[in-house]
Amino acid sequence: MPVEIRVPPLGESLVDAVVGQWLKSEGDAVTRGETILELETDKVNLDVTADDDGVLSTIAHGEGDVVTVGEVLGTITAGAVGGNGASAPAGEAPAPVAEPVAAVAAAAPASAESAGSGEGSGRAAPAVRRLAEEHNIDLNEIVGSGPGGRVVREDILSLAAAREVPATVAAAPVTAKPAPVAPAKPVVPAAPRIEDARGEERIRMNRRRQTIASRLVEAQQTAAMLTTFNEIDMSAVMALRAERKDAFKEKFGVNLGFMSFFTKATVGALKAFPYVNGEIQGDEIVLKKYYDIGIAVGIEDGLVVPVVRDADRKSFADIEKTIVDLATRARSGDLDLSELMGGTFTITNGGIYGSLLSTPILNTPQVGILGMHSIQKRAVVVDDEIVIRPMMYVALSYDHRLVDGSTAVRFLVRIKELIEDPTTLLLEG
Repeated sequence: MPVEIRVPPLGESLVDAVVGQWLKSEGDAVTRGETILELETDKVNLDVTADDDGVLSTIAHGEGDVVTVGEVLGTITAGAVGGNGASAPAGEAPAPVAEPVAAVAAAAPASAESAGSGEGSGRAAPAVRRLAEEHNIDLNEIVGSGPGGRVVREDILSLAAAREVPATVAAAPVTAKPAPVAPAKPVVPAAPRIEDARGEERIRMNRRRQTIASRLVEAQQTAAMLTTFNEIDMSAVMALRAERKDAFKEKFGVNLGFMSFFTKATVGALKAFPYVNGEIQGDEIVLKKYYDIGIAVGIEDGLVVPVVRDADRKSFADIEKTIVDLATRARSGDLDLSELMGGTFTITNGGIYGSLLSTPILNTPQVGILGMHSIQKRAVVVDDEIVIRPMMYVALSYDHRLVDGSTAVRFLVRIKELIEDPTTLLLEG
């Protein structure tokens, strides 16, 4: 009896996903625990593995399809794997090893005739059909190598590669003369899809990018978002880091970075101005007494915001270790969904990419987000003298429905005070 491949539970508040890449084609042998496809969710990508040994017999949903929890993605026919990679039904001997060249060639006309009759699309999985469309290949041109003459991914790739070989390249000599066969349907290279000399490329927007796009637009449309700016003299923090970084690294095994200072300063400011740590739910204001700080991390296909839980209870070393761990696993795709949910405030650091000044967009339903930027030496006036100091512009975007302008300005000033006198962070923490 075929084993159904179903969409696994996706986590809190997630009910659907998008089918990403199938790593196996119909007819391919699979083993228990082997990853056979990827699902894209709003937060992370999930691997779906085979529950049994056998052959991937059907694919019900192709790349780009939206599926819900529990929905059938395909089936696996369980059983022993024969020499050709196919599964042999219980009680039957595995299929024999490949026949001599002449015998294989003699079987070709029947396969070709079968391939040419009817719609070729019925002989291939949706993912394979899309691959054929990408290479402008008519499925009726192909003699499928899969079970029952089905066209598999390797058939498409082989034909696509053959088309790219120059016509002047001589064919390799054949040592055994094959049996006479009926002429196959000629393969006529399709015209390239490039519109002009410059060319275009279309790429499917993955689920994470779709979600980022929709939520950023939602934040702009639903929140009364404003941004206030200030600048911070980083001299004291940089001097403290230079003095303590070696001892800190030796003792805790992690570098002393700027993010722990800004996380501690943010917690201190949130304690002083609790509405910035709040949330609007209907006609109620929810003031949160805990401090779960989201740290924005740029990854290859978008942005994720893993959360540092109970940041107010963590030491500098604990914060640094947590951030390094979360960022590393975010870039490798190993974060759990629970690690991306429930933040109360977010910090984003565009400075690591060279940003001098920007306006961060709220990570709804949060009502505040702090933007850090690159550090630049600038001429500033200190005690009526012009001096050169390492300065950083900071930005606070906030929801004016809950946070008044004066509160936002004082919140940012408080962060400035704490960073410029980092010893006070011990008291605020």
